[in-house]
Amino acid sequence: MIKDTTVSKAILKRGFAELLKTIDSDVVIAGAGPSGLSASYYLARDGVNVVIFERALKVGGGMPGGGIGFPVIVIQEDGLEIINEFGISYEEFEKGYYTANSIECTAKLVAGAIDNHVRIINLTTVEDIMVKEGKTNGVVINRTAIELAKLHVDPISVRARFTIDATGHATELAKTLLKRKGIRLTTPSGGIEGEGPMWAERGEKDILLNTKEIFPNLYVTGMAANAVFGSPRMGPIFGGMLLSGKKVAELIKERL
Repeated sequence: MIKDTTVSKAILKRGFAELLKTIDSDVVIAGAGPSGLSASYYLARDGVNVVIFERALKVGGGMPGGGIGFPVIVIQEDGLEIINEFGISYEEFEKGYYTANSIECTAKLVAGAIDNHVRIINLTTVEDIMVKEGKTNGVVINRTAIELAKLHVDPISVRARFTIDATGHATELAKTLLKRKGIRLTTPSGGIEGEGPMWAERGEKDILLNTKEIFPNLYVTGMAANAVFGSPRMGPIFGGMLLSGKKVAELIKERL
């Protein structure tokens, strides 16, 4: 016999328990796209307490859609080290270019993160960043449905030693931080430089250069890094995104 109320109790008990575990974290990542998932894996693999807040229902960012809706992405040579680490299958298209199934990539990135104890909380928006004594010390979260409904419902706070903006083209954390009085980023203008037009070669090269700290204890990775620093987008080639996630993890681990 199945009791409906027992099902409800099970969901609520575990759901609240999972959320409570995020309130004190080493690293908070906003965005469960490829760079955020990659970063979480390389942090958690070395024992760092990591939570990802994803505002959408699904995870994976733009990766599941591949190119124009075909479940296919391209990985360049230097991205194969990460593809191999996650056990993702791929095929050589021509020298230096490899194709992979975008759904498989997403699934195995998520599984790799979860297997290393990353907590992924979806339908949750990072709506603000906490700043104390000139550096970030956590984030402010709310349920995405509350935000979309424009309800006047107060959020809750999550403490974190470091925060990563992995929100992609939208650069949501950087934009939110800049709304606050006296805030400047470590960019030429002190703000968001804006994403350049598509140029895959340049975008893939710049993404690692742009993966860095943009405000004390706030880092940027993936497409958000290129958007913040004014570099081009690069379409459905994902090696740089994964490598950017790995780099930001390494930068933070040096400080933990």
